[in-house]
Amino acid sequence: MQEPMTEKKPTTPYRKPRADAQRNRERILEVARESFARSGANVSLDEIARLAGVGPGTLYRHFPTREALLETVYREEVERLAAAERRFAATMAPLDALRAWMLLFVDYIEAKQIIAPALNTMLGCSPKVFEESGALITNAIDSLARRAMESGEIRADLEPLDLLRALVGVSNVVSGPGWPESARRLVDILITGSRTSG
Repeated sequence: MQEPMTEKKPTTPYRKPRADAQRNRERILEVARESFARSGANVSLDEIARLAGVGPGTLYRHFPTREALLETVYREEVERLAAAERRFAATMAPLDALRAWMLLFVDYIEAKQIIAPALNTMLGCSPKVFEESGALITNAIDSLARRAMESGEIRADLEPLDLLRALVGVSNVVSGPGWPESARRLVDILITGSRTSG
């Protein structure tokens, strides 16, 4: 008995996103980042689309769910931190690079306080997002601190993760709206306390 012939579908070559589609995606992410920071993770997606100058359909084509949009914003913030570590290390003195990155980290945890809890509670959120981000962040602070140790600017017995713990700690303890300013002051206290004597 002869088997029925099945028609083979032609394979379509991969096509890069059109320039206007890429611009729309970047604009949506920019507006979403600002909206989540200003109004929290439950801000209307239709409002994000309106502020980005696109239709709701365009937003949902790029980000089918709220958690997909939140996850992308979160990932991009972490990737910016990792890229900043490399940039600061290449262009600044070791201690200046460490301080600049720690100040940037304060900005990051300010955003993370809004985004991370939402990601944790949403169905379908992969904890892998947090595992990957944790590795990127700890590697960045470790690299910058080790560089400052090797230069002799900070103590060799410093534990780089203690710097992160201190900054995260002040963000959790201080509940008022002024905690980022406290955290930025803490950066200078930590840097001063980490310097080698003499």
